[in-house]
Amino acid sequence: MKQSRSSKLFMIPVIAGAALLAFTLLTPQAFAQESATGDAGLNKSLLAVAAAIAIAGGLIGTGNAQQGIGAAGMGIIAEKPEKFGQVLFFFVIPETLWIIGFVLGIILLLGIL
Repeated sequence: MKQSRSSKLFMIPVIAGAALLAFTLLTPQAFAQESATGDAGLNKSLLAVAAAIAIAGGLIGTGNAQQGIGAAGMGIIAEKPEKFGQVLFFFVIPETLWIIGFVLGIILLLGIL
């Protein structure tokens, strides 16, 4: 079965993410300070990966939401230009997704939770 171009392009970030995860988990912590349990470097690297996933998830969710809203909004503005304020409001609402992802990433990196 022949793969389409989009499915091939989809595999690039999947492979890059798997390689990043493997490098994070399998590399020795050369400059990590030894702790009583001996896994302080691993905990920090896992928290960094978790923060990156939280931020990336927020950004991807925002992009997916805004693509449909933006296309529909342009159609509405073309028909009724006076609806620009309402369209702008609905276009900005998904921005809260990346803000939430960013805040969660910072919380994870600072070790507040």
